[in-house]
Amino acid sequence: MNTSMVASFLVLLLAFPYVFATDYTVGDANQWTQGIDYTTWTSGKTFKVGDNLVFKYGGTHQVNEVDESDYKSCSSSNTIKNYNDGDSKVPLTKAGKIYFICPTPGHCTGGMKLEVNVVAASTTPTPSGTPPTTKTPAPSTTPSTTPSTTPSTTPSTPSSETNSTSPSSPKDSGAISVSNGVGLLMGSLFVVLGFMG
Repeated sequence: MNTSMVASFLVLLLAFPYVFATDYTVGDANQWTQGIDYTTWTSGKTFKVGDNLVFKYGGTHQVNEVDESDYKSCSSSNTIKNYNDGDSKVPLTKAGKIYFICPTPGHCTGGMKLEVNVVAASTTPTPSGTPPTTKTPAPSTTPSTTPSTTPSTTPSTPSSETNSTSPSSPKDSGAISVSNGVGLLMGSLFVVLGFMG
């Protein structure tokens, strides 16, 4: 392989985790402003490590990342990070809850606050209200290689999968599906390999 092909392949491998990243514009078309219910905005969305929150706002607003206590009390006294450029991209770098408020007096208490639960990138949560499917393993039908002096009289039970409710279709979160990302990676790999042949 020549050096440029190897370098191209390595770039593809390094970019692979970002194929699945999603930028979420906070508040969608309403953006970061007063009068928006951000709790409703987050419902149905799965925020993963590697995704980004994009805050778009006018000059009377800012974004402060705060801890849970300051979020609940709408206090900016212990701000973790302040964003004030009007178009702030905040990378989600670790799993757990992250909190944001607008520090302009009266805005947070008026609802301009956001709590986001970030999950690990490899986690695929079950959609709300849908119990997880449980699989019962089938009993082994392979004969034992260990000699037995007493034949087994326990009847075998056929395996079954149980799920008391049919799963609801997941809400569109704007995220790229895993199959599309894998397809993109595999297609890129075939292009690189095609140049080598």
